[in-house]
Amino acid sequence: MVSADLEEVVSVWASHPKKYSMHTTRSWEFSGIIEEEERHWIDKMGGDFLSKARYGKDIIVGLLDSGVWPESKSFRDEGMGPIPKPWKGICQSGPGFNSSHCNRKLIGARYYLKGFEQFYGHLNASEDYRSPRDMDGHGTHTSSTVAGRVVPNTSALGGFALGTASGGAPLARLAIYKVCWAIPGQSKADGNTCFEEDMLAAIDDAIGDGVDVLSISIGTKKPVNYTNDGIAIGALHATKKNIVVACSAGNNGPAPSTLSNPAPWIITVGASSLDRAFVAPVVLGNGITIEGETVTPSKLEENKKYPLVYAADVINSGVPKDMAGQCLPGSLSPEKVKGNIVLCMRGSGMRVGKGMEVKRAGGVGFILGNSAANGVEISCDAHVIPATAVLYEDADRILQYINSTKIPTATIIPARTVFNRKPAPFMTAFTSRGPNLIDPNFLKPDITAPGLNILAAWTEADPPTKLSGIDHRVVRYNIYSGTSMSCPHVAAAAVLVKAIHPTWSSAAIRSAIMTTAEIRNKLGLPLKDESGSVATPFAYGAGHFRPTKAADPGLVYDASYKDYLQYICSIGVAKNVDPTFNCPKSPPTAINLNYPSIAIPKLKDTMTIKRTVTNVGDSKSIYFFTAKPPLGISIKASPSMLFFDHFGQKKSFTVTVKARREMLSKQGNEYVFGWYTWTDGLHTVRSPIAVSLA
Repeated sequence: MVSADLEEVVSVWASHPKKYSMHTTRSWEFSGIIEEEERHWIDKMGGDFLSKARYGKDIIVGLLDSGVWPESKSFRDEGMGPIPKPWKGICQSGPGFNSSHCNRKLIGARYYLKGFEQFYGHLNASEDYRSPRDMDGHGTHTSSTVAGRVVPNTSALGGFALGTASGGAPLARLAIYKVCWAIPGQSKADGNTCFEEDMLAAIDDAIGDGVDVLSISIGTKKPVNYTNDGIAIGALHATKKNIVVACSAGNNGPAPSTLSNPAPWIITVGASSLDRAFVAPVVLGNGITIEGETVTPSKLEENKKYPLVYAADVINSGVPKDMAGQCLPGSLSPEKVKGNIVLCMRGSGMRVGKGMEVKRAGGVGFILGNSAANGVEISCDAHVIPATAVLYEDADRILQYINSTKIPTATIIPARTVFNRKPAPFMTAFTSRGPNLIDPNFLKPDITAPGLNILAAWTEADPPTKLSGIDHRVVRYNIYSGTSMSCPHVAAAAVLVKAIHPTWSSAAIRSAIMTTAEIRNKLGLPLKDESGSVATPFAYGAGHFRPTKAADPGLVYDASYKDYLQYICSIGVAKNVDPTFNCPKSPPTAINLNYPSIAIPKLKDTMTIKRTVTNVGDSKSIYFFTAKPPLGISIKASPSMLFFDHFGQKKSFTVTVKARREMLSKQGNEYVFGWYTWTDGLHTVRSPIAVSLA
């Protein structure tokens, strides 16, 4: 029985089963860590980044997710020292999992299903393990991304992405908190569910257990107020103990105002691409070759052309016209499909489910066409039949060919891995966007990291497609996409920075990651979105993370648990979060919370914002202010020079943002973007700005 009168209970609310769900090798080289290690580039601090961070040694990172597959080589503990003394956690037993499955790498594991069982009843043992063991794959993937050991000769099914797999902090310790469970009667490919009371209990235990960083690839489909957001409340409690909390922004892009986990004490992570592709071209009967991508291991017969059909032309009667080309379950006619390659379009239904439908109807292969909204983003899947995925424009070219000839044919060339693709990175279509609906005074997301086609460890209890009972393949590593994959990248960066700077606050670590981020791609051009247009901070936040730079940011924007409580005093909900805190009569305004970015909704004329930076670079230094103002906006700082004479010294300044007179006459509330920086010649401390007019 839960009572709001209990001392430890600060708020009570109903939990909904569909409110929260999981957001779903090359990435560390692409992000600069492995490259620096291999070339032995020496940084200012006297050693290379990973060695200086001791590969995350003895930093404890907690994962709230679907559990773990402990037998994976990514979680072996050879060569690791004793478990850190501050650790107070346990290794909870259950079906398929006991204390012997924990080791010096995987130092703790718990599971939580009280909220789940209150709603759904007793867990069905055929659908999930009543233990920390992962029957889904998501939790194993995220945990190995953040802190998996170095595993040579690793690849996905079919040999794709062959190389050495590693987490970003391979010597960090892992603590697993299983809070997400299979939805009864549904395919795992449709997603799991994670209940608020289970997540709050897990975060509470993680705090007591002694974790240093929390990686939470879970969120809501719609923005939720802080007081009704279990992750936000739990994360705030974690910041009281100086625990860094990284959360995924969500996969509901590219529509605006879709992101979750927007609380200012959370690092909110978007998803962008790598520079790697798995190229599998389509060769049409007229000789035209169209590039596609896939990680499907099965292949068509070499040098043979197959009949090619469009899904809408080979459907069963009764299929709605707007769904006709999408290869939804039961939609295709076996009489018309047998022996053909089928062109299917994205839209409704799962990508892997479309391949399953083509197989059911007797097709020999299929081509998956993007919708216009997917842009240049192609999520690769290990389909059950030979397949490749193509851009929307290319799918239209294939359809035109089908309609232009009596006997259209095609074949799919087996995929090969290609590196150094350009432009990279670009923002994925699926990554959820700002502006922040819960409090538009904070620019979210905070940062972006690789989240498209990421290779990491996988459970052996769930096939690569998650279509259990239909797909019987077993894999140890799998390629998966989502902000769920980008979040543990940033969590790993936080682990490494914390290892180098153990006394830094969680806010200082977030600031370091944000202010050192890159806003240009590998071609030196502004980051693009899935459509090829210039992306905005509502997609990438401060930019693409650069872990090696974050260790030496020069200046940081710090904030404390008390600062966050004063902020929530300003929005009138502090008593719901921490009843012991007495709000000041005039709390600071939300926009003056010491954040590494600035968002001003509905600027009427002029606004002056206060910020404070802490010197974590050279003891004696001078920083100069520069800015690239948003269109029609002027930005000035006072003072415009900051003089530091010792390490740890704090300096405050104001930023005055003013709309030019000609802009004030324009109607509309569209945002414009810019940035300001402090630089001493060695460090560039950049903060993004987003402004809309009243």
